[in-house]
Amino acid sequence: MQNVDHHEVLAAEQEGLKRGLRLRHMVMIAVSATIGTGLFLTSGTTIATAGPGGALLAYATIGFWLVFVCQAIGEIATLLPLPGAFNAWGGRVFDEASSFQMTWMYFIYWALTIPAELSASAIIVGFWLPQGSTFPTWIVPLIIIIVMVLINLAGVRAYGELEYWFSILKVITIIMFIICGILVDAGVLGNVKYGMDAWHIEGAPFKGGFMGFITALVSVGFAYGGTEMTGVTAAESRNPHKHVPKAVNTVLIRIAFFYIVSIFLLGSIIRNDDPSLLNSNSSAAKAPFTIVFAKAGINAAANYMNAVVFTSVFSAINSDFYVATRMLLSLSRNGWAHKIIGYTNSRGVPLLAVAVVTACSCLSLTTIFVGSGVVFQWFVAINGSLIFQIWVFILFLHFRFRYCWKKQSRAVKDLPYVSWGYPYGCCCVIANCYLSVTSAPHHPGAGASAEQMKEYHSARETYAKGLLGAWFPWVVSPILFFSYKFVRKTKLVRAEDADLDTGRFIPSESDKEDMKSSRSMWKKIVTYFI
Repeated sequence: MQNVDHHEVLAAEQEGLKRGLRLRHMVMIAVSATIGTGLFLTSGTTIATAGPGGALLAYATIGFWLVFVCQAIGEIATLLPLPGAFNAWGGRVFDEASSFQMTWMYFIYWALTIPAELSASAIIVGFWLPQGSTFPTWIVPLIIIIVMVLINLAGVRAYGELEYWFSILKVITIIMFIICGILVDAGVLGNVKYGMDAWHIEGAPFKGGFMGFITALVSVGFAYGGTEMTGVTAAESRNPHKHVPKAVNTVLIRIAFFYIVSIFLLGSIIRNDDPSLLNSNSSAAKAPFTIVFAKAGINAAANYMNAVVFTSVFSAINSDFYVATRMLLSLSRNGWAHKIIGYTNSRGVPLLAVAVVTACSCLSLTTIFVGSGVVFQWFVAINGSLIFQIWVFILFLHFRFRYCWKKQSRAVKDLPYVSWGYPYGCCCVIANCYLSVTSAPHHPGAGASAEQMKEYHSARETYAKGLLGAWFPWVVSPILFFSYKFVRKTKLVRAEDADLDTGRFIPSESDKEDMKSSRSMWKKIVTYFI
């Protein structure tokens, strides 16, 4: 294959995009999308549900599974850095209906994640409002939406740079927490030595047994959502052959370190029966990180933590906007949405896609009528299962890609990046669906007290959210797939005919020199953790 302008044979959906993302941008975008409310606010609920051991095992299990998911992404995205990423691969190696279905489902995931995060921002700001305040919290998401539009109109480089510095704040906060947590656990700060005492109280270390662990496993999956974004950013990387492999290899190391170490310290310092862990109103005053800072005797810990959580949500929304617009761009360029949505300006910004995502974001303004917490919980219920389904599809497409590669008599060693393990795992999806149908609440009867009825109504709402969250993607996906297949009369792609070349990145001589550049060992070590 001969070199062409931009060192690649462009796929239709790549036209108009700018390769403005550097390695540090790609890594921090994935870190920022993953480290947010899932760690800062909801980790306490996980410990309260499964105990310190169950929570730690749940985070380790999902983290291990994601290593293989990201390896699969890295192998194909390095070869084919398409805007749709793994959503575009189905049409190349399996069936065009698969790409149609996956791209729409992934767009739905991010289109719903944005309102969820915006609703969370209204909850977080409520922490600073005085009791009985009449301040309309819906103004907060409205202001954030306006800021997001301005950021996205500035172009991918501005987005990547802003996201990099927001992510640095998160990383610094977690490092501060880890240092503080070690000192608190050892009794250096706070004058109380905790050690592993919390692991030996009633119910610990595996509270609720196997069901507690399974329940935690499902919620932890949502917290890890966004790790797969590295594949999406590949389309606008300056050098995918260098940046994608490094991003997928280092992001999981960072996330595993931050999540697993943090959860271990939280579970060791805070008892699983501490009522503040349930944090039902998602207030940072009772967030587990804040509790540890308070035990260390650090003043204004709640205010500091609330500010960090707010900036974390802001940066997560920034990433959500980016991915949602790129999914719309891919849909348009493939003819699955109106072609005008695929228009990009001179800075490579898909203007109409940004407008559509902005309209979806305004769903968060429903908090005016039903309250921020209610909106947030319902969106999270749906998105938890959506991300599990997406990961399973990625694993399937990786298998299919390798099969096509082999059928075309291509050697694995010819791939620019080779994943070091074949992924497998559907346990979280099965657990989610299982829990949704086994936790139906029972009516307390005609003579029930007001308190019993209140608990019943709360349990019924939780059950409804569980059913919707678990089964929504598995109902919608087949409808999308078979509807498209019926209308377009698509057929299974023969492995020998799979297009594994259009859109491939062909490095220039300068790119090759860039890949050979070496750094001192101490710089490599620092880069892995910062």
